Formats: sequence, C-alpha cells, structure tokens
Amino acid sequence: MIFDAVATAEYIAKQQLRNGCIPHFEDAVADPWNHVEAAMGLDSVGHHAEARRAYEWLMSVQRPDGAWAAAYRGDVVEDHTLDANFTAYAAAGLWHHYVATSDVSFLERNWYGIDRAVEFVLALQTSDGAVLWARDAHYEPWPLPLLTATSCIYLSLRCAVAIAETVGDERPDWELAADSVASAIRDPNVTWADKRRFSMDWYYPVLAGAVTGDDADAVLASRWDVFVVEGLGTRCVSDRPWITSGETSELILALDVAGHKDEAEEMFQWLQHLQADGGGYWMGANFPGAVVWPRQQPTWAAGSVLLAYDALERATATSGFFRGETFPEPVSGLVDPL
Repeated sequence: MIFDAVATAEYIAKQQLRNGCIPHFEDAVADPWNHVEAAMGLDSVGHHAEARRAYEWLMSVQRPDGAWAAAYRGDVVEDHTLDANFTAYAAAGLWHHYVATSDVSFLERNWYGIDRAVEFVLALQTSDGAVLWARDAHYEPWPLPLLTATSCIYLSLRCAVAIAETVGDERPDWELAADSVASAIRDPNVTWADKRRFSMDWYYPVLAGAVTGDDADAVLASRWDVFVVEGLGTRCVSDRPWITSGETSELILALDVAGHKDEAEEMFQWLQHLQADGGGYWMGANFPGAVVWPRQQPTWAAGSVLLAYDALERATATSGFFRGETFPEPVSGLVDPL
C-alpha cells in the first residue's frame, strides 16, 4: 500500500503540547482515550520519545482514585465525568508502548498508576460482567453499561493482565474480570444503553477480540449494509449521511482481526480520500459527493489510521496488537465464543 505514515505521525507530533498532552487538534481539549490513541499511532511509526511524553503527561494528571477526567485543556479539567473506558485505555496504550520499545522500566515506573486505574474500572463492573459507563461529577455511577465501552475495556483488561505479568505482579482477579466482561458482551440477555445507531456498537466486540471466529463474521455481516458506504468508508451513525475516518479505520482493524485482510486493505484505500495536506486526516465527509465536514483534522483520527496501516503491513512489533498476538499468553479460562 502507498501511504506516508511518517507524515501522518509528524502531523500528530506537531499538535502535541510541550507538557506531552495531545489535544484533539490545535486549541482544542484533550481526552484520555483519544490522547492514548494518538500516542499509539506515534509508537507504531517509531516516534517513541513523543509517545513516552504523552504517557508521562497522562500519568501526571491521574486522580488519586485511579481515574482520569473526561476532558482537559492543558492540565486543567474541563469535564469532570470519570469515564471507565477512558481510564482503562491507559493500560492498552502502555502495553502497546512496551511492545514497541521493550522498555520494561517504563512499565515498572507506571505500574502503580495502571493498578489504580484498573481497580477504579472494576469497581464499576456489574454482576453480569458488564462495566457501567462512568461516574458523574458527584461520583454517582451511570445506570447502564455501553457495549462499545465495555468491549474496549475487555481489550484494555487483557493489556493490564499482560503488564502485570511482565512486571512480576500478576493479577488473576483481573483475568477473571476479563472473562466475565467477555461473557457479558456475548450474552444476548445483558441490557445495554441503546446506542445501536452508532457503528461502534456494531464492530467493537470484534475489534476488541471479545467475539471471534464465525460469530465475528456474523456480527460484521449483520449491519454491513447499514453502515458501510461503498468506496467511501463507514458511517458514524446509521441515520446520517456522514462517513468518518476514525470509524472507518477501526472497522478496518475489526476486519483484520476477523481474518478479512483483503477487505481491510481495500477499505484502507477508500479512506485516503480523507487525507489532508500535511499528513492529517479530515474527521469525515458527507455523501453523496464526499464533501469534507467538519473542517477538522483530529489527532485521534490520524492515530487510528496509523494503527490500521500498522496492522495491515505486518512489519512492526506492534502490528499484531489488535489481533491479540502481543500478549504473553491467552487470558486464562477465557470462555469459548458463543
């Protein structure tokens, strides 16, 4: 594939603040999840120093209870919601950084932060295994879990288990928690907040590795015609004529995870109509006509494009991250797919 990964990584690096924070774009807020996604993109292209600074900033603003606020402007909290998925994703980012660099000392220095983050997240796990979305500004838990968020938390818990094993402080209870999260994702009787109009609710169980094999194929086929616009990409929501670079990149990863590399590569070529001058990617475009909207180039979109490219190229240590190839061993006792 013809793609200038270095230019896209340099676009992210140019948006990074001196303190290491990676905002959505210039003069915008940052949130922990998208900050980590951009940092992972940097690591996939070898910008390890910038990624390290990003994680150092993230750990510097971690709350005593292990969580992160939902949005920051510099070091100042702008949204006090404590999102469980945002908090868990730090483990995914740090494990990805370790896979990219083999820097065990960096994992060790940040182990306490990961330990606290995971414990915050698991305190929101329900009896059926799902994880409530967040705590509000009054520290009250959200009443229902989100399927997308719980799926991503499953991936992050697997990364946290791998970190624990690597630093020599294994957490078998986290493995059991990951098992129960996976079971909840596969259980048709679990009640989720209704976000079915969002494409992320469709593909994330596959992307995160919670639904595999024939079941993954069935999931991807089930709403393909609802969300995928041939030649352009993936809708963000089912009822709007708007395809986005972030969701398209993530669907590419989900296709690759499910073993459909050829289809993923074809979709990656579709994605290139959203590339902007300077290596960034437009957030999305309306159709028909592929008219760019809004005129924003988010760092997390660039990061997700880099992660999709990395997975498809099979050329780096991190390329198998979403396929589950970087974990020391499978999560013990993992329930077989339905």
